[in-house]
Amino acid sequence: MDAPIGTPGAQKRPRHPRSARAHNAVLTATSALMREDGIPAITIDRIAGRSGVSTATIYKHWPCKAAIIAEAFGRDTAMAVELPDTGRPIDDLVTYAAGLLTYYTSSEGALFGQLLAACATEPQAAPYFHEFFLTPRRTALEPCWERAAEAGLTRPGVDAATATDVLMGPLVFRLLSGHGSLAHDEGRKLVEYALHGLLTPAPQP
Repeated sequence: MDAPIGTPGAQKRPRHPRSARAHNAVLTATSALMREDGIPAITIDRIAGRSGVSTATIYKHWPCKAAIIAEAFGRDTAMAVELPDTGRPIDDLVTYAAGLLTYYTSSEGALFGQLLAACATEPQAAPYFHEFFLTPRRTALEPCWERAAEAGLTRPGVDAATATDVLMGPLVFRLLSGHGSLAHDEGRKLVEYALHGLLTPAPQP
């Protein structure tokens, strides 16, 4: 049996054209409602009314509102922030990470905090948050980190997953805690410190 159109992993399988259209209509409607009124104001009934897809069909394919929002926001983020490929992998890592922070502080990207809150209240959304939002962000950085490693620019033994946590963690913490500046230059500085370290080089014997 094929997985429902909104089930994590289902986007890798061919869909009937009608199912694909319904899937896209629901995500497009959800994105529009997020931008207009914010995530807390969204309901399944409003998504159904905007998309033309029945509530019964939506509930058949997604377990809750936050699952739809996680997929829609992940798609929007992928379109808004692309990983550059300039041939300078370290510069590309810094640019991409700082670009994500800039997006998260925009009127659209500011929905990130609301998304996390929605997923916390609807735990069924967690797999969707991981597959459609978190994993694509992490996957995007892998080839860039691998290019840096092949060029001998990285510390031996540090994999892309660890590098992503170190690069993005400080940005997300500052974003959610609100304790420091979120200006683009400050974001770049945080990423550069994460890459190059905070300590002075050890003196050579």
